[in-house]
Amino acid sequence: MDEFNMVLAGVGGQGILLAAEILGTAAVKEGLNVRVSEIHGMAQRGGAVISNVRIGEKALAPTVMEGQADVLLGFEPLETLRNLRFASEKTTVIMNEERIPPTELTAKMLKYPSLEEIKEKIYCFTKNVITIDAKKLAKEAGNILTRNAVLIGALAATEKVPLKHEHIMEALRELVPAKYLDVNIKAFKLGYEHVKSE
Repeated sequence: MDEFNMVLAGVGGQGILLAAEILGTAAVKEGLNVRVSEIHGMAQRGGAVISNVRIGEKALAPTVMEGQADVLLGFEPLETLRNLRFASEKTTVIMNEERIPPTELTAKMLKYPSLEEIKEKIYCFTKNVITIDAKKLAKEAGNILTRNAVLIGALAATEKVPLKHEHIMEALRELVPAKYLDVNIKAFKLGYEHVKSE
């Protein structure tokens, strides 16, 4: 495989870096070349966070070029919108519907766009769009902090990512603290089933 590029975008505190680490670790278990990089805006909770995961022989540099993402995993709608420059018609966008208004929006008294408006803009780039209420599914799993596991499950269900299910699960088991493992596995399965049943 030449290259497979993923961009994970959201805000601090959503578990983006752990999600990127899980995908990177799964790629290593698969025996693939992988590069993982992270770009923090304001690194505190609520600041923008982007992580790139590049898999394959040609994945030599750590960052994804504009228009080159195979997957845009959006942890937050506005951050998904902000990172559409990485998308093209080949990109699959998986977007969490939970809105976390950035501080500058509140400070400037600006209106947060509706999910419909955001989806319309995404459709200008690609028709491969999956939206998921990761917060609701994470609560169902038993812990709201498992949104990232829900989104990884959703990603695995698309079968777009060149990673075997069992390698993602192994990485999850290695990287998630033991006391949170069961709830994370449940969240992964709920995200997976949600996409499969669509």
